[in-house]
Amino acid sequence: MKLLHALIGKLPHKYAIDAARLGDERTLAWSNLGYWKNTTDYKNACCQLADQLAKAVQLTATDRLLDLGCGQGASLQHWIENYHVQNISAVEIQANHIQLIQQKLPQLQHIQRGSFLDLNQFYFRQLFDVILCIDAAYHSDLNLFLNAVQPILNGQGRLGFHYLVLSEKWQQLSVLQKQKYNYLLKAADVDLHQLDSLQMTRQQLEQHGFRQIEIVDLTEFVLGGFAGFITSNKSKKNRDLAQLKIQTTAKLCDYLNKEGVVRYMQISAVKN
Repeated sequence: MKLLHALIGKLPHKYAIDAARLGDERTLAWSNLGYWKNTTDYKNACCQLADQLAKAVQLTATDRLLDLGCGQGASLQHWIENYHVQNISAVEIQANHIQLIQQKLPQLQHIQRGSFLDLNQFYFRQLFDVILCIDAAYHSDLNLFLNAVQPILNGQGRLGFHYLVLSEKWQQLSVLQKQKYNYLLKAADVDLHQLDSLQMTRQQLEQHGFRQIEIVDLTEFVLGGFAGFITSNKSKKNRDLAQLKIQTTAKLCDYLNKEGVVRYMQISAVKN
């Protein structure tokens, strides 16, 4: 049993990705799908995805910011260097990432290990002006996510995150076709039963006390863009478990983009 635990401990986390394979060899690397408009560079695409979200919530240097699921820390460095945000906190589930971030970004207010669905277990000295979650919230139930973030947002606080919604095509699918989507998304750690239509997604935000809700479809530039990037670069990569994970993700992105049933959305809103 001890041997089994030791072996499991050496396996990468389910959300871990070998960013160096994608073109980011820095210690504080990006680990999102990217926004692939007018770029073929992974780091640029990741920056653009972050910038789109920052623009949606009108992030400023004076904001008290909480970054949820910050991964290897590239987003934290991005907020500091490009937006000059001085008051930043973060939550990340992967312990090895936290250690490196603490070493490289000592100016960070604090970073805590855990799930962003359990924010009530953490002690935050003050409420936040902005909460951002890049390319991660769709791994969780939207109601649970909103329940977690709403109490720690300031009055008029802004929320920005990415989520998946079901298009009108969903209702036209057969039971077998819907079951296929269930299996495909489950492999990507997404629970299909937690996804809903655009209208119902908006209603959930409203029910949690959010207004000025803006939902922008980024499917083509995120899912389609990442799939195209991997397809054009796959001949240069080694064939191993890490690369298989990247290739599988790219194939799923390509399928979802072309079929148009599941859409990738950028969501921003203001707390009442």
